[in-house]
Amino acid sequence: MAKSILLVKTSSLGDVIHALPAVSDVRTVAADARLDWAVEEPFAAVPRLHAGVTAVIPVAIRRWRRALWRGRTYGEIAACVRNLREQPYDAIVDAQGLFKSALIALAARGTRYGFDRRSSREPLAWLYDRTFSISWELHAVERNRRLLAQTLGYEVPAGCAYGISTAPRRFGWLAAGAYVVLLHATSGNYKLWDESNWVALGDAFNSSGVSCVLPWGSERERGRSERIARKLRAAAVPPLLSLDDLGGLFAGAKAVVGVDTGLAHLAAALGTPTVGVYCGTDPAATGIYGCARAVNLGGIGRAPTPSQVITVAEKLAS
Repeated sequence: MAKSILLVKTSSLGDVIHALPAVSDVRTVAADARLDWAVEEPFAAVPRLHAGVTAVIPVAIRRWRRALWRGRTYGEIAACVRNLREQPYDAIVDAQGLFKSALIALAARGTRYGFDRRSSREPLAWLYDRTFSISWELHAVERNRRLLAQTLGYEVPAGCAYGISTAPRRFGWLAAGAYVVLLHATSGNYKLWDESNWVALGDAFNSSGVSCVLPWGSERERGRSERIARKLRAAAVPPLLSLDDLGGLFAGAKAVVGVDTGLAHLAAALGTPTVGVYCGTDPAATGIYGCARAVNLGGIGRAPTPSQVITVAEKLAS
């Protein structure tokens, strides 16, 4: 068993969360191993929540690509490479399977492992010392677990543990009492749930004495949060929240309801009762997975109704 491991899983938020159970698996079979994680800087807060991660190495490929004309960008890249090369690794595992993640693996010192050409989205097998065939039919969580297990030579343990937790956090803008978090924002319009559905859902929660919190990440999303909140009796539109703040908000919530977004995966991984609302994607591939207090509803062209969501949410939260 390797004694020092670098896991390369850079983005997006949901993908990063999907790699957490693989870290828990490694800790089950090799409690004393060093496991570092290279991740895009906006998502670095997630692996830091896992006690099994020894060190987090932030990278900023997304930001660097937009600022290659700035001299300081190259200084940041050089510092990141030095950070990656400071610790020699017995195994460097690229669980992202993209050219950018393969470059990160190449920058580090050690034997490189990854998906074979049929298991990866990009033809990268020639960049690794050894590759493995991992079925696309598996959920993303299980693909990560299989890759780490085959790389390090162990059987995937039973169960699925995300291994993260955080304390509930109270905010000055948050009214006292029970609240739910409604995550209406997502990366593509085809994943959105109609605003009228969010209003109906929020009204049902309000009727039960539960207020609603509607986070946002862009001005467009903020506008949607405010439109929904104006139609509810008890709703709060918070200021822009960091990933750490959102984790604390989820930890104290009665429930979280979210469309296909990484934040819904974070809430479920933290153990908060969570309902995933799927309208344009298939939850079988990348939906909320392995969380005892979470349920996926809907699918491609099969958006759930507000009554279906409230029934499941209340059952999970009871």
